[in-house]
Amino acid sequence: MPRSLTEGSIPRGLVRFSLPILYANILQSLNGSVNSVWVGRYLGEAALTATSNANTVMFLLIGAAFGIALAATILIGQCIGANNLAETKRVVGTSASFFAGISVVMAVAGLILCRPLLVAMSTPPASLELAVAYMRVIFLALPWLYLYAFVMAVLRGAGDSKTPFYFMLLSVAIDIALNPLLIFGLGPLPRLGIAGSALATFIAQAVSLIALVRHLYRRRHVLVLHRGELALLRPDWTLVATLVRKGIPMSAQMLVLSLSAVLMLTLVNRFGVDTTAAFGAALQLWNYIQMPAFAVGMGVSAMAAQNVGAGLWERVTRIARYGVLYSVLLTGTAGFALELFDRPLYGLFLPPRSVALEIAAHLNRIVTPSWLFFGVSVALFGVVRATGAVMAPLVVLAIAMLGVRFPLAELLLPHLSADAIWWSFPVSSVLSAVLAFLYYRYGRWRQARLQPALG
Repeated sequence: MPRSLTEGSIPRGLVRFSLPILYANILQSLNGSVNSVWVGRYLGEAALTATSNANTVMFLLIGAAFGIALAATILIGQCIGANNLAETKRVVGTSASFFAGISVVMAVAGLILCRPLLVAMSTPPASLELAVAYMRVIFLALPWLYLYAFVMAVLRGAGDSKTPFYFMLLSVAIDIALNPLLIFGLGPLPRLGIAGSALATFIAQAVSLIALVRHLYRRRHVLVLHRGELALLRPDWTLVATLVRKGIPMSAQMLVLSLSAVLMLTLVNRFGVDTTAAFGAALQLWNYIQMPAFAVGMGVSAMAAQNVGAGLWERVTRIARYGVLYSVLLTGTAGFALELFDRPLYGLFLPPRSVALEIAAHLNRIVTPSWLFFGVSVALFGVVRATGAVMAPLVVLAIAMLGVRFPLAELLLPHLSADAIWWSFPVSSVLSAVLAFLYYRYGRWRQARLQPALG
């Protein structure tokens, strides 16, 4: 049965629900980091630059559809909170079909647009062909990645964060094991280079998705659709309209973050392979700093959605307070650890005595404190989105990331060189946290509803 998040201790419940999400996020980041170790240390800076550019573009296109999954998760949480199982299954069926269709469209778009986007980003010529080869395999895998993420989001919306963690563990184990085999070749396996790293991800995601779906059916999970319920896969267009209306602004939030990353990477690329490789290594480690905030944000959103569905507004307020507290504490701890061990950690991704090591240590000292404010924004956005209020977080992100971060960096570039890029991160993050708090405190997000779809 779905787990109710509307009862019991909020701090303990948030910790129990968020920790498996955090562990899964750490595993996912560890997976990417191990892959980057193989690519960066053994294929060189140009290959690491290629994966950094390719992954940024892939995240941009994934963000275009991921809001649909987030909207479905909120709907599922509200339905569970209202104890409406029939409506929950209707949301699962319609959103699964709609999400699968979008994933195919985005995979085709990615295959067509990958080279033009990489060229537009000023990807260094030494890395361009490597990045294209990597991206082509990743975009062939995109439907599997999308559907895997969707199934895990459904389970979390229903209050189950442990099952996604177990199958993430399986996926990461397969990916890590296959990476060196497919990159360098072994026995009958050909040497595929950077494309082998992407193919390992493809296989790991596909195997884990199939295993997860089989597990849910063998356990007769309450949300799986059986033969007599397959008609629920036929899209309910009223529900689709709600998913689109709420999902597009959340997709736009992902696109704002992705577009900001693309624009910043375009600035970084101007300084050559060493600076771009340093930035790529920093992105790998920054993932770990962001993971606690994202885990708490997802936990807060799932808990708040169920409590909104149950009409327990006092609990929603307390969830927000604990969410901010945990996010700041966990993010601060991760950031301090990175600052303490920055050079050995960056040394995992960059060749010994590389110029990029010094650049990475320098930019890390400037950017790392900004993630504290990022954690505040993520926690508060998770709460307000649980009601269906999705426009304000989009506006705040657009102002901070596109209206301040990129223009400020470009404005100061002639005066501060690459430091202009690094200092734009804390400035924009502080602004985002302040605006998020003001909207949470004074905005009308409590009046937002998803009720048209919950009939």
